[in-house]
Amino acid sequence: MSRVFRLMGMLPVGYYDLTVAGLPVHATAFRPVTGPALLANPFRVFTSLLRLDLLEPATRRLAQDTLARRDIFSPTTRYFLGLAEAQGGLRPDEAKDFVEASLDTFKWHLQSKVGVHEYALLQHASPLAADVVSFAGPHINHLTPAVLDIDAVQDGMIARGIPPKSIIEGPPHRACGLLLRQTSFMALTERVLFVDEATHLTPCSQGQHRARFGEVEQRGAALTPKGRELFEQCFRRARETPVEGGSPKSPAGPTHVAAGAKTNAVNDAHQKHLGRFFGPDSFPDDWETLRAEGLVYVKYSLSPSPGQLAAPNSSATVDDLVASGHVYYQAITYEDFLPASAAGIFSSNLGGDAVVVAGKPDQAAFEEALGGKVQDSHDLYSKEERDSIAAVRTQLGLLK
Repeated sequence: MSRVFRLMGMLPVGYYDLTVAGLPVHATAFRPVTGPALLANPFRVFTSLLRLDLLEPATRRLAQDTLARRDIFSPTTRYFLGLAEAQGGLRPDEAKDFVEASLDTFKWHLQSKVGVHEYALLQHASPLAADVVSFAGPHINHLTPAVLDIDAVQDGMIARGIPPKSIIEGPPHRACGLLLRQTSFMALTERVLFVDEATHLTPCSQGQHRARFGEVEQRGAALTPKGRELFEQCFRRARETPVEGGSPKSPAGPTHVAAGAKTNAVNDAHQKHLGRFFGPDSFPDDWETLRAEGLVYVKYSLSPSPGQLAAPNSSATVDDLVASGHVYYQAITYEDFLPASAAGIFSSNLGGDAVVVAGKPDQAAFEEALGGKVQDSHDLYSKEERDSIAAVRTQLGLLK
């Protein structure tokens, strides 16, 4: 999968340990890694790898045997992938055939690769394990449009009778948005065909499976390590402090707003509680303070009319240039994910028994399967900020 995405200019960024929410997977996000590439292709594919080591022995053997009987890539995909790597890319006609062949890897499959009892065993271990193992391919289980006001979307879904997730994941609403906020609506219950368990070939019974759902996101500013540490401190204090007036229902219970509901009391209480720990006194909520204190990554650019200003001193710092009006800045958008939020979205949609696995991060094993290292998103954001500083200093004729 990494080789396919690499050919499309998408590289693995970040390591995500979803055992933080009891799911037996770890993941990365394949995405463009430069500003121009993100403008041309503003997409990212969160891609999970099942951790067989976290499954019980019987379930692990079933998963291994099932996965060994399938190849998620067609011969055509493999041919063009090898050709691209050998000749340094593909011609337009070859690229078209490669993309069309690769689409089969991500499509939904009606027929399973397991029998009904085998599916039940996987489902009991983890609904996510059942989704990964039971079918001919890994299929895309959700698409995530970006919105400007996720609170309005949450309320709008309720008003239209679409039960959303009970809480919006991530930080609360703020004047200066941080990182990522996400919500979703309930996964579809879809008909599937289970195969005969003796041959694993002939469909012999019908059943149901939940996997594909809708998600919505609102992206905020990328935080520096200093900002991320403060963010985690605020979240930790929120988790450890009782909710005023009583605790809202736990996400381990009902995870979607009931059909026909007029309001979302659980989310209202959750957001109000978070807001107590993300107020301006705890986490600055104006862009200049966030920038000056090094809490967010920013991209600098020349003001529209720097020629109308007095020439800056050759030793002026970037703070000096901002204060004098020679340089403007804008927070760099967070292009990545939050492990707890991703796990919360998965857990609330796949259903099944609330089985929780225990595990620890294992980035080394993930990268061994990946065939290379994941990139650190902080390195990417930091480089974008440094490059913008160098660019404006050059444009102003200042020493670097």
